[in-house]
Amino acid sequence: MKEVFRTNDVVKLGYIEHLLREAGIEYFIADQHISAVEGNIGAFPRRVMVPEELLPAAEAALAEVERG
Repeated sequence: MKEVFRTNDVVKLGYIEHLLREAGIEYFIADQHISAVEGNIGAFPRRVMVPEELLPAAEAALAEVERG
């Protein structure tokens, strides 16, 4: 799996998940549990992971999403 996006913003994360679902791209959200444990202070961003072979399609689907 390869990281395609990283964010602390839960609204942006929801939007990213929506875009990937609409594109039919399977994904995994890494670090969700550590984010919950640390009290959502933003110290550990959540990482959106996709299979390596789907990375180009995922990057295209998320091209319009602002990073940072």
